[in-house]
Amino acid sequence: MNRRLRGLTKWWARGPARRLGRALLDRCAQGRSCADRGSATVWVALTAATMCAVFAAVLCLGQAVAARHRAGGAADLAALAAADRALWGSPDACAKAVEVARAQGAELVRCTVAGEIADVRVRARFGPYAPSVRARAGPSPAVPGLPAAVP
Repeated sequence: MNRRLRGLTKWWARGPARRLGRALLDRCAQGRSCADRGSATVWVALTAATMCAVFAAVLCLGQAVAARHRAGGAADLAALAAADRALWGSPDACAKAVEVARAQGAELVRCTVAGEIADVRVRARFGPYAPSVRARAGPSPAVPGLPAAVP
């Protein structure tokens, strides 16, 4: 520790810190109110507990959002896989959707294929959350007024 800092700490211990400590002791010794002594500890403890609760809530919200995104991605991929196999029949399309959903760590809840359009519902578990997401996939409808694509 350098000389300047050592001198400053000695000055603080001799002067302001000593006077402040004496003033508090004198006030309490004379019978005046000392009810506020220790109140800062209570406020710090309450603030820390509140911050922990807010932090826990934010973590839970983040986990729920991550679960929703995981389920959405799995549903989109399963719907695309089912739409790709839609012309082979509904059982083959739904079997492929189940395979893709399992590969994404999710489970297929419902699968329907109507023509070339696949409609699936997937549930993905992530922690205590298990959101269920619906997705549809198929060819885009023809826009009226535009010419048909030339192969």
